[in-house]
Amino acid sequence: MSDTPITIDAIINGEMHKAEKQSPRENPTHPDQIVGYAPVNTVEETIKAIDAAHDTFSTWRETPMDERIERMRKAIQRIKEATPEVAELLSREHGKPLYDSEGEIAVSLMWMEYACNNVKEVLKNDVQEHDNGKTIISKDAIGVVSAITPWNYPISLSTIKIAPALLAGNTMVLKPSPLAPLAVSKVVEMIAAEFPPGVLNLIHGESDVGVELTSNPKVAKIAFTGGTETAKHIMKAAAETIKHMTLELGGNDAALVLNDFDVNDEKAMRRLVISNFLTAGQICMIAKRIYVDKSIYEPFVEKYIEAANKWIRVGDPFNKNVTIGPVNNEKQIEFVQGLIDDVESKGAKIVRLGEILDQDLYEKGYFMQPTVVLGAKQDDPIVVKEQFGPTVPILPFDDDEHAIRLANDSIFGLTSSVWGNEEHAIKIAKHIQAGTTMINTAAVQGLDVRFPFGGVKQSGIGREYGKEGLLAYTDTHVINIPKELDLPYIPE
Repeated sequence: MSDTPITIDAIINGEMHKAEKQSPRENPTHPDQIVGYAPVNTVEETIKAIDAAHDTFSTWRETPMDERIERMRKAIQRIKEATPEVAELLSREHGKPLYDSEGEIAVSLMWMEYACNNVKEVLKNDVQEHDNGKTIISKDAIGVVSAITPWNYPISLSTIKIAPALLAGNTMVLKPSPLAPLAVSKVVEMIAAEFPPGVLNLIHGESDVGVELTSNPKVAKIAFTGGTETAKHIMKAAAETIKHMTLELGGNDAALVLNDFDVNDEKAMRRLVISNFLTAGQICMIAKRIYVDKSIYEPFVEKYIEAANKWIRVGDPFNKNVTIGPVNNEKQIEFVQGLIDDVESKGAKIVRLGEILDQDLYEKGYFMQPTVVLGAKQDDPIVVKEQFGPTVPILPFDDDEHAIRLANDSIFGLTSSVWGNEEHAIKIAKHIQAGTTMINTAAVQGLDVRFPFGGVKQSGIGREYGKEGLLAYTDTHVINIPKELDLPYIPE
């Protein structure tokens, strides 16, 4: 493993483009170490990338589907072969343990392969012969897609957009987060190398670059994963030219533990703990609020803490014993710690979980010991807000109706989970306002790329993954050939 910082460049029209200014990315495990440098591109460079994508679109959209699929499969093979070094780079710049980085790449590849295997069938023309004549319904490419992706799962949340967009015949300009720009840029380089110049462009930069990507009239669609507040600005910027949008936003995902949940089921309890603390809790679909039937609340808390103490081992991402690494950045630590301090000042009990494997390293890096919060109220910020860090409140509920009310008492509706007897859990799940509800599992453990993923309420617009995720990058075009070409009631 090399500690030598790497430098990445933008990709504009198939060429590596060096920027005048660069931004360092620190290692959250060792904040005094620089993992690499990303370019700080200008608005002018962003416009060049958009122009390249726009100019290429007219030819790329006419490229046969088989060729698009073949190119994507070659990109998939490149990523597979490079997985060890990409995963290592991701763990260094992000802080997630190596197993987590490898898992992210595996999910990315799984989706890309699904897209290749299914895109022809999903996007094929629907030709209908009927009494009134003939109708052809085609799925046409939209145009230039601006993709803006976050730092928590930078590779999977980029490929989730790249694969369907390019396979459908669109071109793209992608901007990763400056908080994890390196590994994803290496993956984008591999993909872009298999496609004609201008099909996939890569830009880095600050908020002015984001504004250009979301307001430029040559951009036809925006695909954004990130915070709800940022999405509101994006929608305003895009309003002038009425752009297509897929927005996958914040979540405050509730886990409901019913009275028939077996608190002695160690495997189920382990799944629940993982659904709270995988990637140090920095996942949009992590279970961020646990509601437990009051009849089993006390034994549940006892067994939950027991399970958490078994699974949680905080330390160096490259230590195979470690399950949780550092938080990605100092600002996020301050936000999460602020929520914990606030609720503790109001009388809640904070229980520290798991084991710190290296105290010296812990004190130097951006580490937080995971905690569970007992005694919080429904209107406390730690319950209302998306924590996006290694802490979770556990609250009791009176009955099923009360549980549903508490779960739905949020501006968010990304995912949720229900734990207990399957039939009972499904009955409750039908009343929860969420894009996805999982039964007896949660978060990444229950993710299936074959089915659509997205949120309701302020957790997003549109869907990714599944057939819907492929269709999201197309326009429906109806070609109608009626037998009767004239309307009989119109006078001569």
